[in-house]
Amino acid sequence: MILVIGVNGSGKTTSIAKMAARFSHEGHKVLLAAADTFRAAAIDQLQEWGRRVDVPVISQNPGSDPGAVVYDAIQAAHTRGCDLLIVDTAGRLHTKFNLMEELKKINKIIQKFIPDGPHELLMVIDATTGQNALLQARKFAEDIGLTGVIITKMDSTAKGGFAFAIADDLGVPIKFMGTGERVEHLIPFEPQGFVAALFTQS
Repeated sequence: MILVIGVNGSGKTTSIAKMAARFSHEGHKVLLAAADTFRAAAIDQLQEWGRRVDVPVISQNPGSDPGAVVYDAIQAAHTRGCDLLIVDTAGRLHTKFNLMEELKKINKIIQKFIPDGPHELLMVIDATTGQNALLQARKFAEDIGLTGVIITKMDSTAKGGFAFAIADDLGVPIKFMGTGERVEHLIPFEPQGFVAALFTQS
């Protein structure tokens, strides 16, 4: 089970779709959960991506309880024999809601059914946002813990140093890098190759 967090506009939903396509291609039976219920557009976007990559999406109406969506998705994953559930979460909530508390609540629901879940808690960070992204990630890491990071918009060597800042500041591994708009433009992060490429292109 992978829980994906990140501020709106970071490329979170697109990264989820890219992961779903990659894992499906590798033979996994994948299910997506649209737990960013505070934006109707987020639900629509994940459903559209699910159609494109041929992966089913569990969703409810906008404004629904995100925890209820996660609950439904866990039940559906068991019923359908899925071996991977990827959950999209809100990047920003209405002012009367506390984002961290909402994510902690989702975690509790997951752990009722999957005691060691979520197995991955990944934050999607836009490489072009620089220091602000680091501050946001640090807050997420402190409050709910992270197991890794996906860096998007890394299709320019000028942003290469950002990967070092993330790894140094957060102390968590970079799992994937987004290098373009297409579904296949998500690559596993390979440190040696990344460093070699920076020196080659400099």
